[in-house]
Amino acid sequence: MKPPKHLKADARRLWERLTADYQIDDAAGLVLLQAACEAFQRAAEARKLIDRDGAVIVDRFGQQKPHPAISIERDARGQMISALRALKLAPEDE
Repeated sequence: MKPPKHLKADARRLWERLTADYQIDDAAGLVLLQAACEAFQRAAEARKLIDRDGAVIVDRFGQQKPHPAISIERDARGQMISALRALKLAPEDE
C-alpha cells in the first residue's frame, strides 16, 4: 500500500519501512499508521522551527518564554508513540 500523498519524504519513508517490516495492511492498522506518520511529520516541522528560532522566544513585552513549537513537538511525539503502541510496535517491557 502506498503512503498518503500529503506526507512529506521522511514520513513517506517511515510509512514504507513500517508497512514492509510489519506487513501492516488492515484498515485499522493503516489508520493508526497514518496517524503515526502525520505526527512524525508534525514533530519534524516543529523541530525545524525550534532549530531556526531557538527554544526560547521574546514576547511583545520583552519577556522570554518557551517557543510555541516546543509543545507542538512534544504533543506530536506523544501522538506518534501512542499510535505505534496501538499498532503493537513499541519495544517490550523487560
